[in-house]
Amino acid sequence: MEVNFFLPGLRRNYPINVTFIRLWKEHPEFFREGVNIGACFGEFPTSLWNGGRNSRPDMCDEKFINTCIKTMNDMGVQVRYTYTNVLIEEEDLADPFCNYCLQAAHNGMNGVILVSPLLEEYVRKNYPKMHIISSTCKCIKGVEGVNAELEKDYAMVVLDYNMNNKFDELEKITHKDRCEILVNALCAPNCPARAAHYRLISENQKTIAKSMQNPTGEPVALKPWDFKGCKGGRNMYSITDSCNYVSPEAIWEKYVPMGFKHFKLEGRTDSIFNVIEIYCHYMIKPEYQGKVRFMLYDRMEQLKIIQVNMP
Repeated sequence: MEVNFFLPGLRRNYPINVTFIRLWKEHPEFFREGVNIGACFGEFPTSLWNGGRNSRPDMCDEKFINTCIKTMNDMGVQVRYTYTNVLIEEEDLADPFCNYCLQAAHNGMNGVILVSPLLEEYVRKNYPKMHIISSTCKCIKGVEGVNAELEKDYAMVVLDYNMNNKFDELEKITHKDRCEILVNALCAPNCPARAAHYRLISENQKTIAKSMQNPTGEPVALKPWDFKGCKGGRNMYSITDSCNYVSPEAIWEKYVPMGFKHFKLEGRTDSIFNVIEIYCHYMIKPEYQGKVRFMLYDRMEQLKIIQVNMP
């Protein structure tokens, strides 16, 4: 039995992801039955095509991009780009940074998560070795829509997390082995502003990317999100009562026996503390969680990712 987990972040979470993957390789006894780390997803800031979550006004250089891809691939882990900006236009396809990132990962092992039909056509034509994944940002509703998407040429389809725990619907999905389930979604169930939020994120991502090219170095103001229904500050333990939440027990006792085996962990823009809680919660055996949590905190302090000041 193989239970595949996909970890968030290529830049911000790179140190914790590398540390965690090495721990998985060296101490499989700490991990729940069948855990396999299949991919790390995200983007190298600042990618114009990025979506789902905004990147910080940062920029990765050639050395970091290639080091990250090689390190992940050498450990048997895919790199997956979240190129889910819903506002891609023809002129955006020539973006040199995103094209460089794709070329650097174009070795037959890595993938790209897509929403835009225009960008999908471009990637398929110019980077045919990339595995194409259909994003949850498409908000595909119902079993018929999911099954129709699975009949297309996608390596995987990420389900709308509002389908989580609707087992009567999940049972009717035809190719469960190519479905990816987002188990720890922080967004409110059936949020009426979800599509509008994705559009705002996409618009702001374009602003961030263009501002990085501003020779004055002055930051460009982003459009604020003021939808009152969104709950900020949610974490691993504040979502366990959500109907979208999938517990570790449910993964092994319900989803895996049904034929699902791919599970996505949200957290590209979370604090390092919440990311560590997510990883321990889902992948580490309960009796080892305290030990592993301490090991990860200690390693992050050594790397100066976490800085502890004297009182």
